[in-house]
Amino acid sequence: MEFVTPRPTGKGPQDRFNGDVWFDVIHAGTEPSRLRANMVRFAPGARTAWHHHAVGQTLHVVAGTALIGTRDGTVHEAHPGETVTCPPGEEHWHGATADRFMQHLALWEATAPDDDRPETTWLEHVTDEQYDAERTRSR
Repeated sequence: MEFVTPRPTGKGPQDRFNGDVWFDVIHAGTEPSRLRANMVRFAPGARTAWHHHAVGQTLHVVAGTALIGTRDGTVHEAHPGETVTCPPGEEHWHGATADRFMQHLALWEATAPDDDRPETTWLEHVTDEQYDAERTRSR
């Protein structure tokens, strides 16, 4: 058993996020583990850029209302205690509503050592029009 020394909180870089986003790395596994786990906090209106994960991603909402957008234009709402999975390769974004902070646990895996794909591929920023699209409650 090992107690891991926490890393300092990081600020989400502007090329990957709109608005203010902070994250704490909970786990960045080394072989044989490939698990990645971050606690991510979004200021009101903040969101990721479009991106996708080679092995998929799971988001567990801890506080606030999460918005998760997909390329078909759908913006899903997820609330505290709800978990959303994004399959491998699905382009998506996630963030906070305009009036509330949001916090989620982000879980994903690094690719296998013999797989040269990046674990996350970052794309363009989400436009205000995409962010402001009609929202749906999937539950």
